[in-house]
Parts: sequence; structure tokens; C-alpha cells
Amino acid sequence: MQTESQSYLMENTDEEKRLDIKTDPDAVREQALWFGIGSGARVLDVGCGPGKTTALLHELIQPGGEAVGVDIAESRIKHARAFYGGRKGIAFEIKDIRLPIKDLGQFDFIWVRFVLEYYREGALDIIKNISNNLKPGGCMCLLDLDHNCLCHWEMPRSMETILIKAMHHAQDHYNFDLYAGRKFYAHLYDLGFEDINVNLVPHHLIYGELKSSDEFNWMKKLEVGALKAPKIFESYPGGSKKFLEDFRMFFKDPRRFTYSPLILCKGRKPL
Repeated sequence: MQTESQSYLMENTDEEKRLDIKTDPDAVREQALWFGIGSGARVLDVGCGPGKTTALLHELIQPGGEAVGVDIAESRIKHARAFYGGRKGIAFEIKDIRLPIKDLGQFDFIWVRFVLEYYREGALDIIKNISNNLKPGGCMCLLDLDHNCLCHWEMPRSMETILIKAMHHAQDHYNFDLYAGRKFYAHLYDLGFEDINVNLVPHHLIYGELKSSDEFNWMKKLEVGALKAPKIFESYPGGSKKFLEDFRMFFKDPRRFTYSPLILCKGRKPL
């Protein structure tokens, strides 16, 4: 049986839908090009979720490329196979990335996007483990957020206090990492990767009218958070229901400004 720290923080019945909706194809393509992913490459998508990102990478490596998505959740691999499988050069497998992955061979690129934030303890070990599936000279592609979910203006102090407490609860009880992205350079440096390069771009950059995809993503995250940290959210005046109502009102105000920095880090495995 999984403990809280081993279980997936965002697990809920709408998780495949949330992950699909929040994935911006243009952003994924731009990020993949920065890493140098192109035609003919073999790419491993680690923590592929419902498969949308794997499918986008598959498009970029044609002709002749192969994309393999792996995820620990059987439901998400089932979704990925149903919606994005069945094409030449794309496959989805159930794998625990904390364990050796010996049957998939080696890859030119290993793509790890929005995964290591769920492994505050163990991220370095995971990178080391999956590095065994990277060809000598291949590229490790790490992408994650920094100061996750906490950059809003002008949020009332009472709401901001709840968010800060909830995110630290996620750190302490669910192994979540608010600062996953800033650690990537050191991880690759410590593992002996070469030609390490870092880029910083906005992930969330929300102002003016709110997109329906952003509203669904953020409200779902808060709904799950309220279930995972009930004492914190119930301490808000009016309780968790009132907090969610007030956050939605704040978030839909076109005057609001919300951002999250995305850190991209790539390194070459020594020959």
C-alpha cells in the first residue's frame, strides 16, 4: 500500500482530462526544438500521463523517429493508447521510473516534463536511473516549474496564506517540490553530464480575460488540494467551499496577474 509520500498528489477522476487540457501544443513544440529534438530521433517521454505530449513529440521526429511514453498509472496509459496510440513509431508502456527500465532499449533524447516536481526526495536517483536508457552522446531534457502555484497579484493576504500553507503541506506529506526546476543544473552537473544548458521561460502568464483551460486546471488543482489538506482549507473564513469560491472570483478578475517560471535544462551524456 502506498503512503501519502509515495502516492501521486494530483490523483483524481478527472486527471487525464486535466493533463490533456492544460498541455499547450505550441509550447511543447517550442520547448522540444530548444532541446534539439527532430526527425529520426528516438525519444522516451518519462511520466507521459495521458499521452498528448508523447504524440506531439512523435510528430516532431518524423520521418523515421520513435516516441515511447511511460507512466506508472495504468489508467493514463490506457487513455494514451486509446487516444494517441495505433500509429507507427509510437508506443505507451506502464513503468515505474524509480526502477530499472531494461526492456525499452536506448534513446537519443529522454524527456522529463512536469514529473520531478512530484519527487522532492528521489529526483536525482530517478535521473540517474533513466540515464541508463540514454545513448552516449544523447540529451537529457528536464522541464519543471519554480515557486509553483504561488505567484499571484493582487491576492488577498488571507487567501495567499492558505495557498502557502497548502503548498508546504504538499511538500511535507506528498513529496512535492515547489522548486524542482532550479535544481536541474546541479543534478546534471553532479551526474557528470556535459554541455549543460539552461533556459527560463514563462509557463503560466495569466492576465486579462481568463481562458477556460486555465480556469479548469487551477480550480481542479485547488479542489484536489482542499481534499488533501482539509484542515488548512477549512481554517479559511467560511471553510474550503468559500475559499474555492473566492479564488475563482479572484482568478476570473481580468486585473489579476499570475505567472510561473518554467526552467528547461539539457545535458549530454558523455560518450
